[in-house]
Amino acid sequence: MSAAVTRHTTVVTVVTAVHAPSARFLPQAWASLCEQELPGGARWEWVIQEDGTTDEVRPYVPEDPRVVLHQGRPGGPGVARTIALAHARGAYVKVLDADDRLTPGALARDLAVLQARPDLGWTTCRVLDLLPDGSTAGFPGDPDEGPLERGAVLRHWRANDFRPPVHPATLCVRRELLTALGGWMALPTSEDTGLLLALDAVSRGWFSATAGLLYRKWEGQVTGQSSHTDPAERTARAAVAEARARALADLGWTYPAP
Repeated sequence: MSAAVTRHTTVVTVVTAVHAPSARFLPQAWASLCEQELPGGARWEWVIQEDGTTDEVRPYVPEDPRVVLHQGRPGGPGVARTIALAHARGAYVKVLDADDRLTPGALARDLAVLQARPDLGWTTCRVLDLLPDGSTAGFPGDPDEGPLERGAVLRHWRANDFRPPVHPATLCVRRELLTALGGWMALPTSEDTGLLLALDAVSRGWFSATAGLLYRKWEGQVTGQSSHTDPAERTARAAVAEARARALADLGWTYPAP
């Protein structure tokens, strides 16, 4: 990235894991980033990490000094996002999946909460499904706008068939907290839910009731594959994610430190 970043510039690092089938959506994700207006001289940078080393992603990466592409051996989206942190310069890390789009104002809302509330470690927001015909659909049962107390996500997840009350694809988190927890979990899928449960175990979060993400539904998405809902693997993923969250809570470490 050639754009200069001074020590006083607030930077949000947007992290995207991508593989060849989802690369064609990158220009739409970039367009949604270009619509973001950040206050007070803050800026965003976009770190795209290919889960692999093909020649099929680079043609879709925009020519923009704020955007950089890195490649690496395949390990799944959690590995790709975590290794992308080596190139993150922002104090805040925002997730944006390659096939999704931010709504206008999403980054500004995340930043406003985290800058005004040092007692909070992360934010999430309302999601709309983006359907193949271009229409959108919402979900019932979102929490009220406001803080999410420690342990609230885990309790809801356990009581609702391993479904969290907020969507991990909308996460914006303080980078120091993200790195302290080791990034995303080493799971084939649900690695983002595992991170969300870990964050919930050690810090308070925030939910914005304003829709901040358009979550694309399409035939190639990982969560739409049969392996994602295999009962044995799903149970194993949930067991590991819950064990990590409970162990963190039992250790008594919290963010921010008392």
